[in-house]
Amino acid sequence: MEEKIRCKWCVGIPIYEEYHDQEWGVPVYDDQKLFEFLILETFQAGLSWITILKKRKNFSIAFDAFDYQKVALYSEEKVQELLQDAGIIRNQLKIRAAISNALAFMEVQKQFGSFSNYIWKFVDEKPVINNLKSISDIPSSTPLSDLISKDLKKRGFKFVGSTVVYAHMQATGMVNDHVQDCWKKNPVI
Repeated sequence: MEEKIRCKWCVGIPIYEEYHDQEWGVPVYDDQKLFEFLILETFQAGLSWITILKKRKNFSIAFDAFDYQKVALYSEEKVQELLQDAGIIRNQLKIRAAISNALAFMEVQKQFGSFSNYIWKFVDEKPVINNLKSISDIPSSTPLSDLISKDLKKRGFKFVGSTVVYAHMQATGMVNDHVQDCWKKNPVI
């Protein structure tokens, strides 16, 4: 059986290969899933993505399966509980940001009908397919992620710098940054 050619950043690490093959660059329009990636990317700020992937199930348990309506109601007692949870990243600012981001997320839903409607309007409702030759061509941010970051911050979101936003765009398929020879380059959407 012929081995699949993948983007080099994931090769040889099973959890990365699975994420690459199943999720990275696949368009996500479901608000619940978009919120999940928002939380995960928020906690990833300053850390490696593999750290977050390894703790993903723990995050799901700790944050009520990423139910933004529940997260928005977290009390100080819940914050303190999360700060004791060794299964997640115990960063107080990021935990509090997850709560305030849940509130901001629901405000966006009220204004646009869904978070998906809001975020996908930045790419005219369809993924941006980049034509990248190698992993070194993959940007960490773009003028578009700068724009989205600025807009999210204006709406009260935290830990949504341009690099975090671009990672979110990649994770949710708003951009397809698979390199030219990767088997996922030409997706079925």
